[in-house]
Amino acid sequence: MYEFTSSFWNWYIIVPTVIGILAMFWLIRWLSVGQKRKPGEQVETMGHVWDGDLEEYNNPLPRWWLNLFYITLFFGIGYLVLYPGLGTFKGLLGWTSRGNYEQEMQQAKEKYGPIFEQYRNKPAAVLADSEDATKIGERLFSNYCATCHGADARGVPGFPNLRDSEWLYGESAEKIHETIAEGRQGMMPAWKETLSEKQIFDVAEYVRQLSGRSADPIVASRGKQIYQQNCAACHGPDGDGNQQMGAPRLTNNVWLYGGSQKQIIKSIRDGRQGRMPPHGEFLGDAKIHLLVGYILSISENAENEPGTGTAE
Repeated sequence: MYEFTSSFWNWYIIVPTVIGILAMFWLIRWLSVGQKRKPGEQVETMGHVWDGDLEEYNNPLPRWWLNLFYITLFFGIGYLVLYPGLGTFKGLLGWTSRGNYEQEMQQAKEKYGPIFEQYRNKPAAVLADSEDATKIGERLFSNYCATCHGADARGVPGFPNLRDSEWLYGESAEKIHETIAEGRQGMMPAWKETLSEKQIFDVAEYVRQLSGRSADPIVASRGKQIYQQNCAACHGPDGDGNQQMGAPRLTNNVWLYGGSQKQIIKSIRDGRQGRMPPHGEFLGDAKIHLLVGYILSISENAENEPGTGTAE
C-alpha cells in the first residue's frame, strides 16, 4: 500500500506535522496570554494611521476567535488519530481510499448489476434493436468510450469512427466484444531507416492512387514496386487490408490518422502506435455486451458517414 523506500520519509512527514501543530498551540497561547494588559495600562498602537485619526491598536485577539483556532487544532489532531495522515500510520479506523472505492463499487454493483445482467444472455443484434438496451449502452459509451472515440462515436484522429462500415479487426459482435474486453495493440512500423525520403514519397503517391485520389502515375508506378516489396505482407497485394493483423484497407477513403499527402508520408516514415486498452476486468461481460449492442446499432444505421477520425 505504501511506497516509502525508507523510514526517513515516514518521519519526514510525521515530525514537521507534529511540530507544526505544537507551534500553533504555542502561538495561540502567546497571543492570548503574553499580550494581556494590566488594569489601566494604555493600549499601544502599531504606528499605522489612516485619514489622520484612524489608528491600529495592539489589542489581543478576542477569546471567541482564539477558541475557533483551538477547535480547528483539536479537529486536526482527531483526524490524524482516526485517519491516515502521519506517514505509514493507518489511523484507528483503518480507512483507505482503495477500501472506500471498493465499498462504493460493491454498492453500485449490487444496485445496478441486475439491470445490466438482464441483457447479458440476449443476442447483440436483439440489443441493437432494443430502445432500452441502446439507451443504457449509450450512457456506458459516454462514460467509458467517448473520451477517445468522441461523444458522437465518429472518432478523432488516431481513434476509429464507429459509425462507418470499416472495422480493423472485424465487425461481428464477437470481434467487437473481443476488442473491448481484451484491447488492441496496433503497430505500423517506421520505415525511415529502411526507405529513403524519395521512396517514402513514391509509396505515399501509390497509396493515394489506391484510394482513388489523384496522383502522378509515374511516381505511383515506382511506389507500387516498393509497396509490393515492403507493404503488401500486411496491407495485402491490392491494398485490401488484413483484419487478422489489424492492417487497414487502403483502397477506400477512410483514414485513421488523416489522408493528406503529408499525413500518409508521416505514417510511412515514422510509423504509428495505436492502442485500445482492455476493459474486460473493469467493465465485466454484461456491460461490454450492452456496449456491443449500442455500437452495432449506430454502425448499422450509419451509411458511410464521414467521421473526424477520417478527416484529411
